[in-house]
Amino acid sequence: MRVLVTIALLTAGFAALPFQAQAQLKEREQAPLELPANMQDEDEDRLADPNYVFNPIQARRDVKIGDFYAKKGSHRAAAGRYLEATRWDPGFSEAYWKLARVREKLRQHQQAVDAYKLFVKLEPNDKRAKEALKLLPGLEKKAAEVPDAPAEARPDFVDPKLPQTF
Repeated sequence: MRVLVTIALLTAGFAALPFQAQAQLKEREQAPLELPANMQDEDEDRLADPNYVFNPIQARRDVKIGDFYAKKGSHRAAAGRYLEATRWDPGFSEAYWKLARVREKLRQHQQAVDAYKLFVKLEPNDKRAKEALKLLPGLEKKAAEVPDAPAEARPDFVDPKLPQTF
């Protein structure tokens, strides 16, 4: 008998469910509440432009994460991390080398040329500098033939307000 009473009560509760759902939908359709001007979203500080100061530790972290993305095959994400690393440490030649390689894979030839030139400027005696110097004429030719997509159209576009390293 208890089982029947319990089932009856539960079904009565579920019968009211569609009415509750309709009321919740009506509440959601109303205009959202406006936040006062003095209130700030908790994640808004993360969206703000970071102040890039010399931080070689952060640069190496970004390169390590970029390596993970590159190994995974996500070259766009890797390029973003390598670019961040060059902003944290503008003299970090490894970041420029890896950025150039990834830009080459993304067919962003002019940006690859710029990164290779900066790598050669930083590490003129490195054996990879010789390789970069061999690659530069071909990449410059490709860059002249097929211009890169406009910055706003690129998915890895970085805000122009941020300091550029090249």
